Amino acid sequence: MAAKGNKNDVSLQAEGRDYETELQSAGVRITRPRQVILTILKEMNDHPDAMEIFKRAVRVDESISLATVYRTMKLLEQLGAVHRHSFEGGPARFENADGDHHDHLIDLDTGKVIEFHSESIERLQQQIADELGYDIEHHRLELYGRKRKKKN
Repeated sequence: MAAKGNKNDVSLQAEGRDYETELQSAGVRITRPRQVILTILKEMNDHPDAMEIFKRAVRVDESISLATVYRTMKLLEQLGAVHRHSFEGGPARFENADGDHHDHLIDLDTGKVIEFHSESIERLQQQIADELGYDIEHHRLELYGRKRKKKN
């Protein structure tokens, strides 16, 4: 199981996605507010919701609207540049679509999202699909838990 990241979130995501080119290829104009949002996305190593992206953006440019954040995230999701996650009980959160496949463990007390990869889980999923006569096209695994209390 591999994981890395900062103290607030663990991430396996690769950097370097060219969001500007993807949006321009889709015929979308890159405005100053969109440029700020794209820079935030390139630098993020967590799973922020739209409001958190908005808060980060207005620190750079106060003229950015929440509607611009929502529209930009929707466009990037449609292009496959970001993944949208609706973790249980919370607002939709986003992560870069770059990087290797991974699954998520969500801490129910803190909301922290921990990314992990397990070859054992991948093998088991493939075994189940094989036994049932299916080819897996896509899957998403989310585990929800609480940190164990240390025993005295």
